[in-house]
Amino acid sequence: MFDTVLTFVAALGSGLVGGVFFAFSSFVMPALDRLPPEGAMAAMRSINVFAPKPPFMLAMMGTALVDVAAAVFAVLDWRGSASWLVLAGCLVYLVGIVGVTAAFHVPRNNALDSGEIDAAAARRWREYYDAWHPGNHVRSLAGIVASGLFLLALVLR
Repeated sequence: MFDTVLTFVAALGSGLVGGVFFAFSSFVMPALDRLPPEGAMAAMRSINVFAPKPPFMLAMMGTALVDVAAAVFAVLDWRGSASWLVLAGCLVYLVGIVGVTAAFHVPRNNALDSGEIDAAAARRWREYYDAWHPGNHVRSLAGIVASGLFLLALVLR
């Protein structure tokens, strides 16, 4: 029973976090990109201050912890296809969201946050946006796919 609850919470958390990244991909970043580069950079810097606060970090990293626990239970109480789906959901979430965030987005956010917003802002914003935005699509898709894998695992139990 506990493994079912973990898988359900993993599905919800993955969908929630993937949904946040979907919002960024579908309208937040395109809206920022319509601003003058100095304004876009200032807005994104502000977002970068608030994103790593407890509400979002609890959702993102709490889901990662739940995923690890769900994977352990999936292995300990092996249920064939359902267990494989849980493991796949965990892998997709941990690599596609946590890994991509840590290895790809955080360094770009830190680089954007350093330096002045000056005459070179247009070039700096374009470089940031052109890399960050497609990379965010990966996170969005990872959250949605992981959620679907967890839900499918629940159906097959």
